[in-house]
Amino acid sequence: MAVQLPSIFAERMKSLLGDEFEQFMKSYEQSPHAGLRVNTLKISLEQFKEIAPFDMRPIPWCGTGFYVPHGVKPGLHPYYHAGLYYIQEPSAMAPVELLNVKPGERVLDLCAAPGGKTTQIAAKLQGKGVLVTNDIHAERTKALAKNVELYGVRNAVVLNESPERIANAFPHYFDKVLIDAPCSGEGMFRKDEDMVKSWENHSVEKCVLMQRDILEIAAKLLAPGGTIVYSTCTFAPEENEAMIAEFLNINPDFVVNDIPGSAGFAPGRPEWVRQMLPEKAEETGSVLEQTRGTARLWPHLLEGEGHYVAVLQHRSESLTEEDGNQKEGSVLQIGQAVDTDSIEPNESVEPFIRASAPISKEERKRERLMRTESRERNDKHTRGGKAQGKQGKGNERGGRKNERTQGRGTDQANVDPGTVYAQFVQENLGIELAGETVFYGDRVYQSSVGAARLEGLKVIRPGWFVGTVKNGRFVPSHPLACALNAAEAQRSVNLSSAEGEAVRYLKGETLNIEEARVERQADTAAKGFVLVCVDGFAAGWGKWLDGVLKNEYPAGWRWTSV
Repeated sequence: MAVQLPSIFAERMKSLLGDEFEQFMKSYEQSPHAGLRVNTLKISLEQFKEIAPFDMRPIPWCGTGFYVPHGVKPGLHPYYHAGLYYIQEPSAMAPVELLNVKPGERVLDLCAAPGGKTTQIAAKLQGKGVLVTNDIHAERTKALAKNVELYGVRNAVVLNESPERIANAFPHYFDKVLIDAPCSGEGMFRKDEDMVKSWENHSVEKCVLMQRDILEIAAKLLAPGGTIVYSTCTFAPEENEAMIAEFLNINPDFVVNDIPGSAGFAPGRPEWVRQMLPEKAEETGSVLEQTRGTARLWPHLLEGEGHYVAVLQHRSESLTEEDGNQKEGSVLQIGQAVDTDSIEPNESVEPFIRASAPISKEERKRERLMRTESRERNDKHTRGGKAQGKQGKGNERGGRKNERTQGRGTDQANVDPGTVYAQFVQENLGIELAGETVFYGDRVYQSSVGAARLEGLKVIRPGWFVGTVKNGRFVPSHPLACALNAAEAQRSVNLSSAEGEAVRYLKGETLNIEEARVERQADTAAKGFVLVCVDGFAAGWGKWLDGVLKNEYPAGWRWTSV
């Protein structure tokens, strides 16, 4: 059934597209295209092609992206719960491909929720470098954090901040900045009819104000010679070519990197700015013509929804080809998969244990309130406060906990959380974990940024959430399991996706597992925490004892489908 488009929108598009308008309108009679992107943090492209449980066709502009047939539901397979792929609209994969991320870079995803592009960036970084991912809407950061954790991202920091405050903490810090800008959403009308209903409430004029501010602040976040990719899912020239031309006019140290017209990408349309916004065209002058090197993704020209992408290169005298950045004004290459064979994703780049002191009593109280919904869930919304420099009277571990532990025969109150954590890693993992160890309340994180730079920001995840210290013991987190592979754990159990065991585990059931099935490193007993894998890929934790695998899969993540 064709989508009922707003009459004002249809009239404007007819005026802009001319002879193309009829073909454009026919695209709304077709079903939207479904896609997925292979998570190369957990599985190589070749491996996934061998085990893929459904038919796939390659997406031309994304080397790890595939179309799946209409009616197929990739979310109803254990591989989805093991984080082997992300379900993503095909056109939405283009901006990160054009960002040209390299392992070891510092990357910011400024408007990131629900996290599809963040996980795409993470796969390209391959565990090296820094990924800061942010969304200004607190409620949306829950999905963002969960996706970062499900897909095994080790080097990400999740924020709930305004761009201005991030710029204060990270001035000229990032090699690459992605702006998937808030927009009027015209390109999503076919995929989501609710976008049609909300179009008038999210007017082009309102969106332009937000986009202008975000772009200007992004320039302050970018390191010399860095790259900004700006994208929208709208057709409006005010939010696309006009916005880029205005930015270039104010920031002459930036140029547009031309995007090739391959893969069905169409060029930008500066003439539409001249037609619709003559004053803006006159104001921006010759720089407007640069926007012809940006790209429009049209639903009648390719298999995907409507998008716009611009690649903005900062001009720097020190920029060279060896920097891993594109040259000024160069033509970009798209659709290439990351070569993961030459990358060591678990290489330690910083000292293993460097513990921050506990946070204040007031902030710990705030964290306890935020955890009351469910003690078992690791996907809850965590807003860590800043780490305090000294351990004082506000430390819960030194106060009430002393009262609780009296008479137990052990002085758990005096157990150093860093020591407990290090002991767990030594006894249960076969690797060193990169980054700075940061404590937010009783939670333990490995941070690629560290606590000092995050001070004063609204932090959802200061790093890779690896577990909690409770009653003098370290309890590993679900995100820790998601980011490991079987070789990195001292104990593992493999469940087959073809059998009922895998789904039963994902539903939270206890399993009977013979001791012989517990794979373990030399001189390691079967009893203890076990990394549970589905067809060899980590899905979560279990605790094995006497033939029984106690399920540690968090309640909020469990399989709820029949």
